[in-house]
Amino acid sequence: MIGPIPQDQAYHRFADSRAFFGVHNFADVASSLAFVLVGIAGVFLLWRGGAGRFSSPDEWRAYGWFFCAVALTGLGSAYYHLAPDDARLTWDRLPIAVGFMCLLCALLTERLRLAPGATLLIVLAIAGAASVLYWRAFDDLRPYVLVQFGSLAAIVVLCAWLPSRYSHGWIIFAVAALYVLAKLCELRDPAIYQFTGGSLSGHTLKHLISACAIAGLVWWVAFRQPGSAGHG
Repeated sequence: MIGPIPQDQAYHRFADSRAFFGVHNFADVASSLAFVLVGIAGVFLLWRGGAGRFSSPDEWRAYGWFFCAVALTGLGSAYYHLAPDDARLTWDRLPIAVGFMCLLCALLTERLRLAPGATLLIVLAIAGAASVLYWRAFDDLRPYVLVQFGSLAAIVVLCAWLPSRYSHGWIIFAVAALYVLAKLCELRDPAIYQFTGGSLSGHTLKHLISACAIAGLVWWVAFRQPGSAGHG
């Protein structure tokens, strides 16, 4: 059994701490705003298109919460990177955890042909938020790690097991692969910063790749066609 995983305080020391226009850690702050843009784009898409293009109102609602969480992730991440510490990191991780669970709910609703109303979405979102609050209360990252990587694994397995109701279902696997790549960039933050001659850090690259992954989901929701089950 894995013991408690405390937050490593070295995590708050990012490779690119340059300040521009009086903003410390400018690259990480500015790149966080990519999440705000792509989240708003997703919300706007759902608002303009309505629930008619989805398998059910439950799927539409889950994507709505997901894109809202993405936009809030951008705000929380920018706030955190202005002065990184555990307290500010909470506001970064809360919408991330909730967002993962909302995406899982959307795909469960679609692939399993569920009609859970708002119940499943609320339960999963609360579980995501609770994992972050548990970390803050007990300095133990295990629930948060389980929510983030467990939900990602569940999404991949679910989509490999059951075909999508829509065309281009393979997009989900591309999104998952991009997110894994983003996490690898995060782990190699200083090495990438050194490799690029101090122009781009691994953490900034993580933000940009993750935002591209979400943009892929926005594209999928916008252009997929029902009744043409894509692989995955």
